[in-house]
Amino acid sequence: MCKAAPSDFSFLFRLAPRNQCTCIKAGHVEVYQMEDYIDKKDIASLTERREKEFEHYWKRYPMMTQDLVIAKPNLPLSYPIQGVEVMPLHTILIPGLRLHGATEETYKVVLQASLGTLNTLADVSQEVVSGRGTKELTISTSDLELLNFILEHVTYTSVAYQLSAVDLLSFKSRRHVARFPVTIRQSSLPKLFDPGADRKISSLVTIATKTFLRYHKLRILIKSIRQFYPDIKIIVADDSEVPEKIDEENVEHYIMPFGKGWFAGRNLAVSQVTTKYYLWIDDDYLFTENTNIEKLVEVLEGTNLDMVGGSVNGNTYRFQLLYEQGEDSGCLHFKGGFFHKLEGFPNCVVTSVVVNFFLAHTDKSRHVGYDPLLQRVAHSEFFMDGLGILYVGSCSDVVIAHQDRTPSSEPNLTRLEKKYRQFRINTQAQVNFKLALHYFKNRLKCYSKR
Repeated sequence: MCKAAPSDFSFLFRLAPRNQCTCIKAGHVEVYQMEDYIDKKDIASLTERREKEFEHYWKRYPMMTQDLVIAKPNLPLSYPIQGVEVMPLHTILIPGLRLHGATEETYKVVLQASLGTLNTLADVSQEVVSGRGTKELTISTSDLELLNFILEHVTYTSVAYQLSAVDLLSFKSRRHVARFPVTIRQSSLPKLFDPGADRKISSLVTIATKTFLRYHKLRILIKSIRQFYPDIKIIVADDSEVPEKIDEENVEHYIMPFGKGWFAGRNLAVSQVTTKYYLWIDDDYLFTENTNIEKLVEVLEGTNLDMVGGSVNGNTYRFQLLYEQGEDSGCLHFKGGFFHKLEGFPNCVVTSVVVNFFLAHTDKSRHVGYDPLLQRVAHSEFFMDGLGILYVGSCSDVVIAHQDRTPSSEPNLTRLEKKYRQFRINTQAQVNFKLALHYFKNRLKCYSKR
């Protein structure tokens, strides 16, 4: 068991084998055990289905299950440790194969593959090279120089179409054995967004938001945006019960079924973005002179971050996500703060979760997506789905304001605000649903947060 004080998450990095993980409640740490939110009569069948899906998941991502390759000392064999890559159904030369420092009457080496076939471009007889075009190639000669010439021209051919796989080849010479990987990978096409010849901010960034019953807030937000960015496109996803027309220039307003949900709305809005980046904001935010989108663009253009958050009235809401993997399931720990500062940007850091005001690469964000099963209160779940995919930063010097939360005295607005709060409140039923979802979807045993 990996038990440690929850205030010290360094236990996640101890050099010790772990078959299980734990979340321990102490102090101000919130702990959620996922099985507690599953109906006891369903737990056995649900777990069985989950594990079958998990097995399929591993099959889909073979690169995550590579065999460990360690180069043994003092071998007479020279071979590539990594970096050998071939496209599916293509042929490559394998670099670096060589036999060193051996003195033998007859030199014999054997190369074996699993997912492809082996050959050599050297024009020699079958007595010297056998097994051409098969998964096992044998070279036998009394001439060391000839042997190494043949090895320099050994080819590997991928014989099955696979998007991503690793073939672990074996290279043998008498009692010496080496293993090295050949990666089979289908290259993907780049997806580029044209920023325009002038690289105006409106050609680089689209503002996206989701609204529900709060048109008075939305209109104030749009007015504040136009004060600083008169030409930028705004996309609004709307699942209000009685939609109102948003008749504003350069605003795209998409109507959804009533109460369709928070993440479904995010997906819809982001799906319509045609620029390199999108800025996500809530419908009750307020642009000020400190809401400098250009600064966030500068960060993403100057780093390999996928998204960067700002500050909402001084609140940066930064969390580290620390994943502890066990054999039966995993544990996820939320720890407030960040990993380290972002080089070249003194007001920015690298973290896992940011506030609900961020600039993101459109393509990478679509790759993760927003789970439409989460209809009401949800935010961190997007970053959970993006763990290991999204590289996230946060900058404290780009600030957006929050509109006044004082209840309205206008009767119609008061009624709408009350109705909105009924949907906004995170009920226990919704909490239970989310935790049960994490149990299956993310194969989580528990998570802790502080």
